[in-house]
Amino acid sequence: MTEHDKPALTVHLNGAGGEIKGWVVIDSLYDGLGMGGTRMTPGVTEAEVAGLARDMTHKFTLAGLPIGGAKAGIVSDGTDRETTFKTFGRTVKPLLHGGIHLGIDMGVTPADRAIFFEEAKYDPRYRLGAPDMPIDWRTYYEPLIDCTGHGVGVGAVTALEASGRKQARVVVQGFGAVGRAVAQFLQARGHVVVGVADIDGTISADRLPVDELIAITDEFGRIDRTRLPANVTVSSESDAWLDVDADLLILAAQKRALNDENVHRLRAELVVEGANIASTPEAQEKARAAGAVLVPGVIANIGGAASAALAVTRVVPFDLEAEARKAWVFDWVGNRVKLNTQALLEIAKAGAGDPLPELLAVRRAERGR
Repeated sequence: MTEHDKPALTVHLNGAGGEIKGWVVIDSLYDGLGMGGTRMTPGVTEAEVAGLARDMTHKFTLAGLPIGGAKAGIVSDGTDRETTFKTFGRTVKPLLHGGIHLGIDMGVTPADRAIFFEEAKYDPRYRLGAPDMPIDWRTYYEPLIDCTGHGVGVGAVTALEASGRKQARVVVQGFGAVGRAVAQFLQARGHVVVGVADIDGTISADRLPVDELIAITDEFGRIDRTRLPANVTVSSESDAWLDVDADLLILAAQKRALNDENVHRLRAELVVEGANIASTPEAQEKARAAGAVLVPGVIANIGGAASAALAVTRVVPFDLEAEARKAWVFDWVGNRVKLNTQALLEIAKAGAGDPLPELLAVRRAERGR
């Protein structure tokens, strides 16, 4: 399969039995299959959804998984979620049953997914032409919540080892599920978290107590400022996380966090993307020109997508016991992230410019389409 500028299919969502505004963009298909998450924000656009769907194609190509990339977007502030996701489920029912698996993304929770799966009478355990999954989706997928953070951590450690740095000062921009998991992963391996940013600003110190911060963080990644540990600095200045002296920056929050307007403030020599579209192409180019190394999200943050794709394509060994199965998935994701990070760094050494297109071409040839 060759990639084209336009996606394979774009569906405009107007609602079935109710009103809804949004899109499903199927960027590519592999043997009739495609998958990606569902994003719900007030400002999501068709172009954004298309970009995210293209990233899914890249993720699965790099991972060598036999499935195409897709993404859904719903324009909503989250008011009356049950009605929204029932309407969404009725509307996308033909896609779900036709080989397009839609999961969760920004603004959409596992509970929301359960609503639209039920409304569509869609069960990922069963698909024509594929063996049945022996366990239900939630039993399989929910224990893997930290898999994305694990992969991002592996990408960061792999790049740090390649640079010869044994201990790094780390800033984590975004303290949701991914940011928290990465912070714990890196701290457990001897690195020092010196800055954490959430929606309210940036918290920094010579060494932040990660577990203490996690204990006072809500499900949306907001840290309770009334319960902060002693001797930390708090800033509400925009993008203050860029001003913290660090070797490694983890981007694990909003889209285009690193952009043309703030990239000149970048102090870290290594940037690893834990979020989708975490930096703009212009910022990436300027960061590389200044000597920084960037590991893109299509390599580093594949954990959640790969976990789902491994099940949808029936690659995961379901006969393993729960803990062994979880370990298998984590190891698979970690190995794939490490392999692709190493390959990206090798290509980057050989020449200037963005090394990702060359790596994609290699992996596309290996996958055969």
